[in-house]
Amino acid sequence: MKKVNYHNPASKLMSFCLLIMLAFSASVSAQGNPVNGKKLFNANCAACHKLDKRSVGPALGKIGEKRKKEWLHSWIKDSQALVKSGDADAVALFEEYKIPMAAYPQFSDADLDDIIAYTTPSLAAEVATTESAVASASSGASVDGDPAKGKALFNTNCAACHKLDKKATGPALRGVTEKREKDWLYKWIANSKSLIDSGDADAKAIFAEYANIPMTAFPQLSKEDVDNILAYTAQPKEEKKASVASAGESNSANASEGLNKNIILGVLILVLAILAAMLFLVNKTLKTIADKNKIEPEKGTPIWKAFVKNQFLVLITVIFLALFAAYHTFGFLMQVGVDQGYQPVQPIHFSHKIHAGDNGIDCKYCHSNARVSKTSGIPALNVCMNCHKGISEVAETTATSEYSKEFYDGEIQKLYDAVGWNGFKYEGEAKPVKWVRVHNLPDFAYYNHSQHVSVAGLQCQECHGEVEKMEILEQHAPLTMGWCIDCHRSKEVDMEGNAYYEKIHDQLKKKYGVDK
Repeated sequence: MKKVNYHNPASKLMSFCLLIMLAFSASVSAQGNPVNGKKLFNANCAACHKLDKRSVGPALGKIGEKRKKEWLHSWIKDSQALVKSGDADAVALFEEYKIPMAAYPQFSDADLDDIIAYTTPSLAAEVATTESAVASASSGASVDGDPAKGKALFNTNCAACHKLDKKATGPALRGVTEKREKDWLYKWIANSKSLIDSGDADAKAIFAEYANIPMTAFPQLSKEDVDNILAYTAQPKEEKKASVASAGESNSANASEGLNKNIILGVLILVLAILAAMLFLVNKTLKTIADKNKIEPEKGTPIWKAFVKNQFLVLITVIFLALFAAYHTFGFLMQVGVDQGYQPVQPIHFSHKIHAGDNGIDCKYCHSNARVSKTSGIPALNVCMNCHKGISEVAETTATSEYSKEFYDGEIQKLYDAVGWNGFKYEGEAKPVKWVRVHNLPDFAYYNHSQHVSVAGLQCQECHGEVEKMEILEQHAPLTMGWCIDCHRSKEVDMEGNAYYEKIHDQLKKKYGVDK
């Protein structure tokens, strides 16, 4: 819900207006914000649900008119808990689709209200009308812009298409109040299409410059909200201390280079010392053996020749070396085709840590085939563009000592080049990205993702490790037959209500005379 704050109310009339607006705000909060709901739906629900037709799950259009809000909240936060409670509707849905819906305990009630408002047009229209009324009620208020609030509003409503200091889908917005009149900005933000249709020269010029793509209308933003956003865009750009940072990076690089040289030198010295010690011990051992066996080497004859003359010692040594070689040869051959730890460099750097970890994107949003298919599938680049149409650069806080912001931004540009996105529209020919496969089973091994993910309910991390912490994806498990068998020995298949296994389980019970 967007809070509208009045500064220093000076009359009863102003207080009365405040009460009216609070009432409208409470109504908006109760119904939900469809704009935010659309973002949440696309990020979390669209992989399995459509608004107007069945997919992996049921169609969700007008769901707010079909189910009670409290029931929907409980179902979305933990569908299986509702099923186990015996709720008739929940049990019926589970039996119809046979696949447990992912739980979303992280959603607040406000988030869920926003999603329901987006899926239910009648609620969305009601919210839009209410928010317009709030904006109209606040139009006469005189307020000072708050940059802190403006930053939050900018990130929520504007950042998908605008940057402060460079062009994106739309123009750079820092200092926009110095270029445009505030009244013009109010009209443009509330409904740019209306201003264009009115024949306004500036509006028509911007529309033509940005490929005739109309800007999204924001009638729900009050003048105070717009003032706060404009106050945020009016703040001066923070100057970075480049010289200090560069010096620090240079010192760090020099220190790292010196450390690497010292490590290499130390390793070489250690190897030479070990070789010298081994040579000394071998000579001493051979001399001791010769003395005990009273072997008198001829003058000028090396001691190893005296050792060779002792056939027993030669036999023992040969047997030892043969066993040693067989052990290590067997160990080497057993690792053929085992690629645990394999971590190839991809043509476009993709950080699972940022996407699955920092941003909390569910694995099955990108790898949606894992629920219903033998293979998990490689996401199409259009899945990436669902978000990256509006995200052309990463946040400053994302950069690390190893990967800079410029590096990540450059990788996003590689994505744009592959799909032919020029910042406004798709143009030119798309280019395939030659991803390097990480997990690769031999042809004779059958593995079905849907049986393990949807039927058995395994989490992705059980086989793939903590992917949400991996900057570069690697093969976590050995994927050997023994590794699979160990898992099947330790885990029991949940037979209760699991129709997939009922027939085969009944056959095995009769064959072996056991319940498990």
